Amino acid sequence: MPARASRGGREEALQEVGLQGITVLEAKGFGRQKGHTELYRGAEYVVDFLPKVKIEIVLADEMVDGAIEAIMKAAQTGRIGDGKIFVSTVEGAIRIRTGETGADAI
Repeated sequence: MPARASRGGREEALQEVGLQGITVLEAKGFGRQKGHTELYRGAEYVVDFLPKVKIEIVLADEMVDGAIEAIMKAAQTGRIGDGKIFVSTVEGAIRIRTGETGADAI
């Protein structure tokens, strides 16, 4: 997800669908939009990596569609760089503090 997306809007939209936790990482990278050239103190330089935001969410299967819809609604601008959503299976989860496993640990 691009860094320009509204941070407050994402989290608020996800909380509305019942999400209890989220990890947000600031990152750099490029996709189809690639980098760009900038001018700094008269010198031209290429910015290969653009600022991005990576959101990691682990939730119950029945919450996936609602979370995807909330992210799409909050982040979609219709421009290149809106980001991607990857959905994968988590084999297990363990809450270290309590030893809870599975859905109880999420």
